[in-house]
Amino acid sequence: MSLIFLLQQVDVNEKIKHAPDNGYLIGVWIGNILPFAIIVGAAWWMYSKAKKRQNEE
Repeated sequence: MSLIFLLQQVDVNEKIKHAPDNGYLIGVWIGNILPFAIIVGAAWWMYSKAKKRQNEE
């Protein structure tokens, strides 16, 4: 598990320094925000499902 984590670490500042254009910078930003947004969305969905189930009882 730790080996995979070490391989996936990416230096964002290094990518931004060597970015060919603004489109690449936007892609790097979206790539950093997207996993967090997916986790937050899943947590919200699970919370709302649990709340509805509690209200039905």
